[in-house]
Amino acid sequence: MGVDLHLELSGPGGRRAALIRALREAVYSGRLAPGTRLPPYRSLAADLGVARNTVADAYAELVAEGLLTARQGSGTRVAERAAPLRPAWVAARAPARARGPRHDLRQGAPDASSFPRGAWLASYRRALQQAPNEAFGPGDPAGRRELREALTEYLARARGVRTEPGRIVICSGFAHALRLLFGQGRGGVLRGPLAVEAYGLGFHRELLATAGVRTVPLPLDEHGARVDQLGRERAVLLTPAHQFPTGGPLHPERRAAVVDWARARGGVVLEDDYDGEFRYDRKPVGALQSLDPERVIHLGSVSKSLSPALRLGWMVLPERYVGDVLAAKGEREAWASVLDQLSLADFLACGSYDRHVRRMRQRYRRRRDRLVAALAAQAPHVEVTGIAAGLHAVLRLPPGTERSTCRAAAWQGIALDGLAAFRHPQSGMPAADGLVVGYASPSEHAYGAAVEALCGVLPPA
Repeated sequence: MGVDLHLELSGPGGRRAALIRALREAVYSGRLAPGTRLPPYRSLAADLGVARNTVADAYAELVAEGLLTARQGSGTRVAERAAPLRPAWVAARAPARARGPRHDLRQGAPDASSFPRGAWLASYRRALQQAPNEAFGPGDPAGRRELREALTEYLARARGVRTEPGRIVICSGFAHALRLLFGQGRGGVLRGPLAVEAYGLGFHRELLATAGVRTVPLPLDEHGARVDQLGRERAVLLTPAHQFPTGGPLHPERRAAVVDWARARGGVVLEDDYDGEFRYDRKPVGALQSLDPERVIHLGSVSKSLSPALRLGWMVLPERYVGDVLAAKGEREAWASVLDQLSLADFLACGSYDRHVRRMRQRYRRRRDRLVAALAAQAPHVEVTGIAAGLHAVLRLPPGTERSTCRAAAWQGIALDGLAAFRHPQSGMPAADGLVVGYASPSEHAYGAAVEALCGVLPPA
């Protein structure tokens, strides 16, 4: 008769879809161990109060996905595997000690094993020895002067930013900057509606929605965001150096056009310079802020270049916003460690940051080239885009294959993102199937195996 099986059938799509979700969750979470024999169609249908064909169809789909096996005389069983694997939506509910994926190809994180520990420790020691006594008191909400001066020099030299220390405010990262600019359920420095690119991080959209900010998606094409479709919005958020996640810089004519729009509208452009240092096959694209420092807010951090663990970012502000941002931040620095700020200031001033970025730029380029070569050899029908800069690639898939490919990847222990996860829910652009593959996160020794595993789950031509 098989085993007793507790399943909760809920969610959209009818009983069949709910049963498939429940069975998939039971396998991924480990509640159904490899080799477990499932109840016959008739028994499970009676237990759940569904039609026999509903159970048969659900089993058949999961057999096609490789989660179950079905053999004459042996019934339907959970496929043999060494250990259960959890996709992101299950891992969120898993115990804190749950094992991570075997191959982490998610975007958004640098190679943690490449953090420059020795150079950072040297800067930290110098910063600690040279710090004035007042540095150990309450922190200035603008950030340490030493760091703001170092950033003024670095951003001017490396990114073409035009500013001065008094117009830089230190924060803990891009998300913190958004919270300061738009408030948290109260009046912020800026107000919506806010135009955003049709593809971007859902986390940022959720953060803005929580603050009561309506986001309006701008279509994308091969030249970046269609800024000609800006209307009565008060601000626009762009990734002009390297559109996230589709790739490519904003066309020079559109860079000029969006600044003209901000001047005419009395609005402001938020420039997310999330990985501006990492370019490979094209000339550096300077910061949009250089076109008009009074109409562009330049936002950056060390999350991609060094580590998200440092929680250090910056806002380069038009003069009229500095006071309001500092008022929103409060009288004391409550987010970014003063010692980390002083260490980063030294790290920038002594040249260690430049050396680290150059070294990682070479390493990430080799990884990108290795990924492209493997795909050309094993999956030539899969187009790779967005690879002239940044830390990820977009793999364009045949129509209708994204969801099944993501499931196959999760089953094989590969963590990655489907392109649909980044699409604005109100976007009028046609949906395109694809994968967003980060090539920075795995360590050097693990990268080759991750690429091979990825090629193994891609759909055929």
